[in-house]
Amino acid sequence: MQLATYYAEQADKITFTRQQASAFAKGVAGDFNPIHDEENKRFCVPGDLLFSVVLHKAGLSQHMHVNFSGMVADNIPLHFESEEQNTLVVKDEKGKAYLSVERSGETSTDQALIGHVIRRYVEFSGQTFPHILVPLMAQHEVMINPARPLVIYESMTIDIKRFDISAPELQLASSTLDVDGKRGTVRLGFNLVSDGEIVGQGEKQLVLSGLRPYDHDKIDQLAQDYATRKAAYQSS
Repeated sequence: MQLATYYAEQADKITFTRQQASAFAKGVAGDFNPIHDEENKRFCVPGDLLFSVVLHKAGLSQHMHVNFSGMVADNIPLHFESEEQNTLVVKDEKGKAYLSVERSGETSTDQALIGHVIRRYVEFSGQTFPHILVPLMAQHEVMINPARPLVIYESMTIDIKRFDISAPELQLASSTLDVDGKRGTVRLGFNLVSDGEIVGQGEKQLVLSGLRPYDHDKIDQLAQDYATRKAAYQSS
C-alpha cells in the first residue's frame, strides 16, 4: 500500500481530497459508510486514514493512546504539533485539534512494519459494521438510526511488547456495548499476533448516537444496503 497516494503534503501541511479519502475508506479499509462518499454533504475523512498518516510520519510507539476530537473535512490543511512531552496533536491553521496521540516506550520507524500494521488495523476496523456492531445491538435491543447512522470513532489504545516482528495479524479479542439512554459506547479489544504469539494488545472505542429500540427488519435492510454498496464498488 502506497499511503502517500491518499494524502497530499506541501510546506509541512497535509490535506485530503474527497477522492483520496473515499478511495482509502473503500479500497483499503473496506469501509462503506456513506459519510465517506465523495458526494455526501456530511463528508468526513476516515479517522483511520488520519491515524495511518500519523504512524507513517511519526512512527509506531510501543504504547500509544489516540483521541479523536473532530471530524476532518476535505482540503483542510493540517499540521503536527508537539504540545507536551510525548504528545503529538494534529491541528488545522486555526488551532483546532482533530487528533492527539500520547506515546511512550520505544518507537519504530520501520516503514514495512508500520505499513503492515496500518493495513491490518484498518481492515480490522472495516469489519466493525455489520459483523460486530449488529450482534451487539441485537444483544442489547438497541440500534442506530437507520436513516442517518452515526458511529463516531472516539479513541484507540495500542501496546506492543516488541518490534522484532514482520507480519503481525490483528484478531478481535472482545466486544462490548454500554448503553446510556440514546448514547452507546462500543469497546473492541484486539490482539496483535505474530507466529501464534500475542505480541501486543489494544482497544478501539466508538460512540453510537441516536439509539432507539431494535428493529430486526430495519437493521437487516441497513446491512443489505451496505452489502449492496460494497458489491457495487468491488465490481466497478
